Formats: sequence, C-alpha cells, structure tokens
Amino acid sequence: MIEQLDSFIYQLMNYPYLQNAMLAAVLVGIICGLIGCFIIMRGMALMGDAISHAVLPGVVAAYMIGVSFFIGAVITGVITALLIGYISQNSRIKEDSAIGIMFTAMFALGVVMITSLSGTGVDLWHILFGNVLAVGSTDVSITMGIGIIVILMILAFYRPLLLTTFDPTMAKASGLPVKLIHYVLMLLLSLVTVASLQTVGIILVVAMLITPGATAYLLTDRFSVMLVLAAAFGVMSAVIGIYFSVLYDVASGASIVLAASAFFVIVFLFGPKRGLVIRWITGLRRQSSTA
Repeated sequence: MIEQLDSFIYQLMNYPYLQNAMLAAVLVGIICGLIGCFIIMRGMALMGDAISHAVLPGVVAAYMIGVSFFIGAVITGVITALLIGYISQNSRIKEDSAIGIMFTAMFALGVVMITSLSGTGVDLWHILFGNVLAVGSTDVSITMGIGIIVILMILAFYRPLLLTTFDPTMAKASGLPVKLIHYVLMLLLSLVTVASLQTVGIILVVAMLITPGATAYLLTDRFSVMLVLAAAFGVMSAVIGIYFSVLYDVASGASIVLAASAFFVIVFLFGPKRGLVIRWITGLRRQSSTA
C-alpha cells in the first residue's frame, strides 16, 4: 500500500496531466459541495438532476457551431430552468412533473444530436461520464474561473440565499426578490454543472451535488458549518477517487462518486450524533440502564 501511494505521489509530482486532473477535481469538489448544500436544503435535488442532464444539447450545439461548450451548456441550463418555472406557473403541472418533462426531453434531444454526429468521427459520449485525466490546462483555467465566480456569488448573495432557503415567506414579506434569487441559484447550478462536465460527466454530476452536502447535513445543524464540511468531503472524494482511478485504471468520474458515497455510508452508520450504529448502541445502553 505504501509503495502504491509513493508511486501515485511520484506520478502526481511529475506528470502535468495528473496535476491538471487533481486540481480540476478538487475545484469541482468544492463548488459542488457548496451549491449542493443550498440544493439540498431547498429540496431541489431533482432540479439539480434536471439541469445537469439538460445541458447536453447545449454542449453538442456549441461543438457544432465551433464555440466553447461551456457557453452552450450555460445557456441551455438557464433556458431549461426558466422553462420549468414557466410551465409550473402557467399550467396545472406541478414543478416536479415539469422537471421530469423538461430534463428527459432535453437529454433525449442531446442524445439524438450526438448520434447524428456518429458518422463524422466525433465522439462526445465522454461528456456523459467524464474523464478528468483528459483535462487540459485550459479546462483547469475555465474551471477555476467558474469556481471563483460561484464562490464570490455565494458570498455576495449569502444572506438573501440563506433567508430564501429557510424562510421564503419571510423573505418575500421583507421585499427580497425571491424569484430572482431562485434564478441566480439556477445560474450558479448551471455553472457548476458545466465545470463538472470533464470531471464526473453529466450523468454523475448530480451525485457530487447531493452526496457531499447530504453527508455534511448528517453531522451538523449549522448551515455555515455544513458548507465547510460539504466542500471538505467534495475535496477528499476527488483526491481519493483520482487515486483509485490511477491505481486500478478505472473510470475517474465513477471512482470520485464512489468515494463520496463511501463517506456518506460511513457517516450514516457511525456519525457521532445521528449515526445508525451509534443510535443503536445508545438505545441498548438506555435499555440496560433502565432494566
């Protein structure tokens, strides 16, 4: 095990592609953890799934016209969020149903567009599952730029985001533009999804949005602490995931997600306050003390 770790550290110190992969994955772990906390507390996990899948046609369209797929993905993500809100507000369809309709339709459109390119020798299927080891310096720069934007936006809108998350009625009564703040969050979600395309891919990005935040939620009742813990779990998942990806030559995105899932299982079972095993042991102790 020590030899394997030494080999990984040697590769990390000497191979630029692995350095780019690690930096990109760490950045994605941080911003996914931060935005994921707001998504979880707002009960919008399905919206995160919708946005992550809906960017696919935007990515393909951007490639077709020769512009950065980051631009296409952001535009498509924001349009999808707006359409979901429009459908749910102007029909009898509830938001969860509108989400299901839009993200499946957009994802299907993206798949059709990819298959239409199959005869051109272009392969965009890696976007679905990610390939962090193929991340270049330009991708790292874009991911870092998106990360800075996301963090600055969270700092700038922290109090409005916090109030609209935990008490939207009070936020509306106090004059805050609740809908605008909601769409700001959707924009940030789209940016995070775009930043995660190369790392974990469209299909797995929802796991990085939800799992680190859910793990942190089991450990604390303070939202500020939850944000820090979620970012930390995202970073640790990225590092461990890339380590096992390089060591065993497995898919990097899936490896990162499995690492995040392992943290969740450990905390779910052995968390100091709400861990299943800890609660079971505490219950046995109480029963023995009252017997």
